[in-house]
Amino acid sequence: MKRVLIIEDDPVIAEVQKDYLEAGGFAVEVAADGGEGLRLAQGGDYALILLDLMLPSMDGFEICRQVRQTTDIPILIVSAKKEEIDKIRGLGLGADDYISKPFSVGELVARVKAHIARFERLTAGAETAPAVRPKEQLRIRGLLIDKPSRKVFAGDKEIVFTTKEYDLLLYLASHPNRVFTKDELFEQIWGLDALGDNATVTVHISRLREKIERNPSKPQLIETVWGVGYRFNV
Repeated sequence: MKRVLIIEDDPVIAEVQKDYLEAGGFAVEVAADGGEGLRLAQGGDYALILLDLMLPSMDGFEICRQVRQTTDIPILIVSAKKEEIDKIRGLGLGADDYISKPFSVGELVARVKAHIARFERLTAGAETAPAVRPKEQLRIRGLLIDKPSRKVFAGDKEIVFTTKEYDLLLYLASHPNRVFTKDELFEQIWGLDALGDNATVTVHISRLREKIERNPSKPQLIETVWGVGYRFNV
C-alpha cells in the first residue's frame, strides 16, 4: 500500500485529507509540526507529501527545500496562501503542484493519484533507459534536451529543472510552433483535468522563462499567445 505523508497543523483539514486518502487506498501519516514533518519526510518511504506552508517550528518552504536535497518524490502544496509569489517560491523550491484552500477533496485525491502514477512511470523509465542514441536528444534553439538523463544544457552549461519544469519544457519543445491552452498543458503534464485551476501552469512557465530566456520579460522561446495559451518558437 502506498504511503502518503500529510504535514498540516489544522487538525480538521488533516483529518479530512487523511479520511479521503485512506478511502482512496493509501496509508496515511500526519505531522502537525514542521520539524516533525521534516523528520518523517526524510526518514520514511512515502509515495507523496501533502505540505502546508504555515506550520509551527518550520515553514513549508524550508521543508520543501530540505526534502528536495534527498528525494524527488512528489510534493503537493496545500495552503491558504494564495499570492502568486508564494506559488512561485514553493514551486521554485521543487514542489510539483499547488492547491489553494479551500479545496475540493475529490480534486485533491485525484491530483495525489495522478502525481504518484506519473512519478512511478518516470522512475521506471529512468531505471530501464538504454544507452544514449541521437534520437533521444532534442536540440532546439540552442538547448540540448537529453531524454534518458532528463538533463538540459545551454552550450556546456547544465540548466537544473524541477521534475515538472522539465516535463513541461520537453512537451513544449517536442511540439514546436503549436499553441497549447493552459488546460491542455495541465492535463498533459500533471495527468488530470485542470478542474478550473491552471495557475500552476502559469507559474511553471514563468520559472522556465527565468532559466532559458535571455530576457525573461521579453521571451523569445516560450511565447504567450494572448487569449489562447503558449507556444514554443523555433
